Amino acid sequence: MTDELGTDPKIDTSVPHSARMWNYWLGGKDHYPVDRLAGDQFREAFPDIVRIAQLSRHLLARIVQYLAAEAGVRQFLDIGTGLPTLDNTHSLAQRVDPSARVVYVDNDPLVLTHARALLVGTPEGATDYIDADLNDPERILAAAARTLDFDQPVALMLMGILGYVPDHGDACGIVKRLMDALPPGSYLAMWDGANLVTGKALDDAQESLNEGGGMPYTLRSREQVGDFFDGLELVEPGIASITMWRPDPDPFEPAVEVDAICGVGRK
Repeated sequence: MTDELGTDPKIDTSVPHSARMWNYWLGGKDHYPVDRLAGDQFREAFPDIVRIAQLSRHLLARIVQYLAAEAGVRQFLDIGTGLPTLDNTHSLAQRVDPSARVVYVDNDPLVLTHARALLVGTPEGATDYIDADLNDPERILAAAARTLDFDQPVALMLMGILGYVPDHGDACGIVKRLMDALPPGSYLAMWDGANLVTGKALDDAQESLNEGGGMPYTLRSREQVGDFFDGLELVEPGIASITMWRPDPDPFEPAVEVDAICGVGRK
């Protein structure tokens, strides 16, 4: 199991970490006992979290497919990468066009180690990794400019990460600063946790997790998610539950809302 990960002194194994918990919910191997304990406690209070973790990966695939194959985007800035898993942004984009260029951003030492080893793209394209924090957009933009051409459209990917910025005004400011640096024709793609279905049980579970010493996460409303797209042209179907954004056809099980919401917008 993941107790074989090692003991990098930069990795704090005494408190749960969001990237490792998501890896646990997705069935990965890169987590510690504290992550599994917190993950099990949260799942007991909110059983749908495992399904949402899985659905968020399917959403990523649909969004990158849309951006690369339909919208013609060839550059991606993916902030809050998380631990590498099957079908990451670069593999999805470079499957459409091997020359696609992708920059990942995260600031967790375990993610950094795995990303540099596993996030290897095509020879025709470019895949880079930046050790930086979402709260420092200037550092992100300066480092990303080494790989991405900011005179050409870029897709800014903020998948499940903005909830870690507790103040809504701060989160909107970060998104605006990043999008302001990108040229017309660029896109914002994001999803965040939201309490659309469950009600008090989810609020209680999130509050308990936030008080447990990990990274606090803020659930946002449909209206708040819409604020991130101020000034952008929303791609149909607009702001929607992650299950409702251009779902793959399924004649046996129609899509139903879950407690996560997303959108894609064009500058």
